[in-house]
Amino acid sequence: MADLLTVTRDGPIVTLTINRPDAMNALGSPGDGAAFEAACGAINADIGVRCAILTGAGRAFSAGGNVKAMQERGGAFGGSPAELRESYRGNIHRIVRSLYFLEVPLIAAVNGPAIGLGCDVACMADIRIASETAKFGVTFLKLGLIPGDGGAWLLPRTIGMSRASELLFTGDVVDAQTAERWGLASRVVSADELAAETHALALKIAAQPPQALRLAKTLLRQGQNTTYDTLLELSAAGQALMHHTRDHAEGVAALIEKRPAQFTGE
Repeated sequence: MADLLTVTRDGPIVTLTINRPDAMNALGSPGDGAAFEAACGAINADIGVRCAILTGAGRAFSAGGNVKAMQERGGAFGGSPAELRESYRGNIHRIVRSLYFLEVPLIAAVNGPAIGLGCDVACMADIRIASETAKFGVTFLKLGLIPGDGGAWLLPRTIGMSRASELLFTGDVVDAQTAERWGLASRVVSADELAAETHALALKIAAQPPQALRLAKTLLRQGQNTTYDTLLELSAAGQALMHHTRDHAEGVAALIEKRPAQFTGE
């Protein structure tokens, strides 16, 4: 994991940095899925973690799949069609599944180009903050490929079918300002401010009660794919549990006493 992800912790906030700057943080090498799976699994298992940040080292967030490996038909992009299918399922899909099913809120600090798989990885985050130097594109068709990472399911849910279709069918790369206008990014900040802005937002999120925070994220994700009636049932069951937490009692007391709440995860 150390050669792909740098994991740092600041109290309740964990930052995952894709650490292949010389390759513009290309993803898809053998073992990448296991690295993300291990990092996200550790976060899910630690109730003390309340928010996570994903970013890239150097000048890129992630340029996507390793094009040189594709040309050489090596690594994760080598083998027969059956072997390639299993490579996607057992490696690349483990990257996106791990991020999608991360239980705590995830902020992508998009510090540079997020292209192809890199764009789809950014879309796995709940919130994206983009540097002025960020660019977004799903350029699979330009390589004679399709989104092999589930992006065709995710992108329309992020920016709508019309704009997702435009991005995919043209292979265009859009700048940070367009990404903000389209909903690919929540906000655009200067490169110098990206880390501080992202951390400030993570701190605000981390101040929330951790059990309710994780459940709230689960409900948002479930709400994209289930009926309203089903979500109401999930909400009622979850709310019943939250009413019996110490954090709920603390939140009520803090509001009545007009003081900041101190949530412990109990």
